[in-house]
Amino acid sequence: MASIRVLLVDDHTILRQGVKALLERESDIQIVGEAADGLQAVRLAKQLQPDVVVMDAQMPGLSGTQATKTIRQACPRTEVLVLTMHDSSYTVFGMLKAGARGYLLKESASTDLADAIRAVHRGQSVLHPAVARMVVEQINQAELPVTQDDELTLREREIFELIAVGKTSREIAEKLGLSAKTVDNCRAHILQKLHARNKAEAITIGLQRGLLQVAAP
Repeated sequence: MASIRVLLVDDHTILRQGVKALLERESDIQIVGEAADGLQAVRLAKQLQPDVVVMDAQMPGLSGTQATKTIRQACPRTEVLVLTMHDSSYTVFGMLKAGARGYLLKESASTDLADAIRAVHRGQSVLHPAVARMVVEQINQAELPVTQDDELTLREREIFELIAVGKTSREIAEKLGLSAKTVDNCRAHILQKLHARNKAEAITIGLQRGLLQVAAP
């Protein structure tokens, strides 16, 4: 299998080199570039088209949030995984809204980072437990009215459950005897009905409403 091509972005050289050394132990992950700030990250992402950008949240010049938004717009096939020490709600929701697929804290990098890179490369969302709790609390505090138009059909609930456990559109299509395009359309309808910006939010809302019984891996 081809290696997962990763761009590292962090303004602290020592931390960036430490992450690089950690990931170089993984046979299926290739570091294709390093950036010390947001502007350099955007330039290298456009040039290298990496599979995953491991992005710090706060940097001088162009912030991690701004860089993430720009990269996601310019490189739609590139996923962004946040790796930071900042866990304020402002930073967390700013990065997720900008298009980050996952959010890890640096304290867990040594044990979780490689698997998180693999997960976001597969299109799965990954949240540090502290960040996941924050997202759940935010959802619980928000009053989200559910109308009849917002209710998921039986087919949508079936697909939603498979999405939540990490199945791809192709895998879901094969399992249910549907086309991948039909599954992708259902994904979009599910996000719309749940008023969710991304899969991570949809799963959180699904758990809060009792539509799902277990969290995604």
